[in-house]
Amino acid sequence: MSAEAPNPDAPSRRRGRPRLDLRRLGRAALLGPTARDRLPDAISHVAEAHRAHHPDADLAVLRKAYVLAESSHRGQFRKSGEPYITHPLAVTLILAELGAETTTLTASLLHDTVEDTDLTLEQVRAEFGDEVCYLVDGVTKLEKVDYGAAAEPETFRKMLVATGNDVRVMSIKLADRLHNMRTLGVMRPEKQARIARVTRDVLIPLAERLGVQALKTELEDLVFAILHPDEYERTRALIADNGDACDALDTIAVRVRAVLREAGIPSEVLIRPRHFVSVHRIRLKRGELRGTDFGRLLVLVSEDADCYAVLGELHTCFTPLISEFKDFIAAPKFNLYQSLHTAVAGPEGSVAEVLIRTHQMHKVAEAGVIALGNPYTAATEGTDSPAVPGTTCTPETGDSQQPDGERADPTRPGWLSRLLAWQESAPDPDTFWTSLQAELAEDREITVFRTDGGTLGLPAGASCVDGAYAQYGEAAHACIGARVNGRLVTLSTQLGDGDTVQLLLAQDGASGPSADWLDHARTPAARIAISRWLAEHPEVGKPAASAARPPAAVSGGRRAAANAVTDLPDAPVRLAGCCTPVPPDAVTGFPVRGGTVTVHRAECRAVARMRALGREPVGVRWGDASECRVTLVVESFGRTRLLADLTEVIATADAAIVSAAIEPPSEQRVRHTYTLQLPDAAGLPALIRAMRDVAGVYDVSRV
Repeated sequence: MSAEAPNPDAPSRRRGRPRLDLRRLGRAALLGPTARDRLPDAISHVAEAHRAHHPDADLAVLRKAYVLAESSHRGQFRKSGEPYITHPLAVTLILAELGAETTTLTASLLHDTVEDTDLTLEQVRAEFGDEVCYLVDGVTKLEKVDYGAAAEPETFRKMLVATGNDVRVMSIKLADRLHNMRTLGVMRPEKQARIARVTRDVLIPLAERLGVQALKTELEDLVFAILHPDEYERTRALIADNGDACDALDTIAVRVRAVLREAGIPSEVLIRPRHFVSVHRIRLKRGELRGTDFGRLLVLVSEDADCYAVLGELHTCFTPLISEFKDFIAAPKFNLYQSLHTAVAGPEGSVAEVLIRTHQMHKVAEAGVIALGNPYTAATEGTDSPAVPGTTCTPETGDSQQPDGERADPTRPGWLSRLLAWQESAPDPDTFWTSLQAELAEDREITVFRTDGGTLGLPAGASCVDGAYAQYGEAAHACIGARVNGRLVTLSTQLGDGDTVQLLLAQDGASGPSADWLDHARTPAARIAISRWLAEHPEVGKPAASAARPPAAVSGGRRAAANAVTDLPDAPVRLAGCCTPVPPDAVTGFPVRGGTVTVHRAECRAVARMRALGREPVGVRWGDASECRVTLVVESFGRTRLLADLTEVIATADAAIVSAAIEPPSEQRVRHTYTLQLPDAAGLPALIRAMRDVAGVYDVSRV
């Protein structure tokens, strides 16, 4: 099945395979099982598609599953009037065409039996084993009688937990939804719209994350037709009116084949028509469409190195659009996708997008996790048995693990692990449902590195707040700051792919999140944890009474004279407050109104401004007195007893506080400004070091 079929109502199939007649299959199903030595005619299409991917597959278990499913569903009919067995057959055929292994197909044939017939999970386990039983249980809906309005979100929760233990559960659900969407026309318009919205908000993002593009693109087109019928018809007419649009692509494809043949690179060059939603998006992006916008070139080769060889030939023999180049081989997408993307200019200025990948990459690009076969098969065995026996039908105990505790499943990506973690903290179905849709709305994932060598997988746009909760869980309540790539940043700082992040936690444990954190949290795990903490500490959510006040200040008496001597005899001397010079700083002075000489440090910006205005400087030197006045700015993370600890350090250095200003906390950061009178300027470096050693202080500087 093509991932980019141009018509969602008639998806393409393998060349030579006739279009399925579900009514004929329904009649075959009604005739009942055939002789034990023959495969039922109704399942022959599934067997053919399955053998195309798995030539040595044992079809006996499929026959057994079909006979049980057909007998269980006998007498049941779909709303379209077809025998119900046509639905599990169609779902199984979708998975077979994508290359699913025998266990998945067996469970697919039986996926509605426990939900809609008298068959029990115990009977499924007795006939087909624990694996098939677990898959069937994973896709079985919860009863509305028991859960009411929460049945749908709780069913998805159950399904996702089961997917965390066996990703094949979601593969079956996606195929099930695809066939239901294909046959949705018999339902009332309002029910079509409701199902289409859930498909758009939850299942299409899940298909994207699992890499199953073949299902995702057709689901997108079917949802597009239901929720946006006018745009759908406009796009359909646009494609129909440009039936010969791919001729321009064909001209470029002929040249590409010639170039690669001359370079000696074995390859296959195909034209991939865009599906409806893709054409719609391109039209919105570019306005008027060119012929080459209705499709893309796909170049398939055998080895990874050949992909880069093809890229080199194309960029040598054609004019490339460098801005369109993306390397998803060196840096695969989080959904297993690998390919090289580029665009080249053809004759008459036409531009063709080109995808370059190996045959295996193409298989994974189309079928995602389904193309991996059975990820739970032990590496030392050649059978379809699970890596570790004993998997049961209970989702909480269905975790397949190696004896050393390492997960055998290579298909549980970071987004799924995060989802499984935060859903435990969302017992309320509404919170879970809205959080799930918010999580799935993020269409890209980034990887950030921890300073201890580990990594964090986060959605694009995640902040340091999200990183803190991803790394520390609820202990992140005590986070007071972060370093990103070695630099101190606020917790609201957005993380980028490849950043190195160090989260800083308060040692006293008295810190907690503020309501502002919710503005920066993108992940459900962070938002749920912060919201719960704020609910338990309602006084924190209220704005502090002093928050809007100006910085508090305490002022002492002014010093009568400064220990600086100028070249103007008897002129009053004042040390500038903008740079607070102290011995042995290089200084200069400027006369101001009243004859007073203001002394600045030589590198002060005010000196440059004075000189630019034509003001003549006055020579200044330090006198014998060692006493000095200096203004220090302290940058720190907020915590209890911070002010007491700083003033204690200042007092220990025999410095007097002339004035102090403390700004209201912002994003857990506090700024203190102290003007100090020191008995000896030589003690200033030691005082600055001592203040920097105070817990929570990350910088002390002179004004």
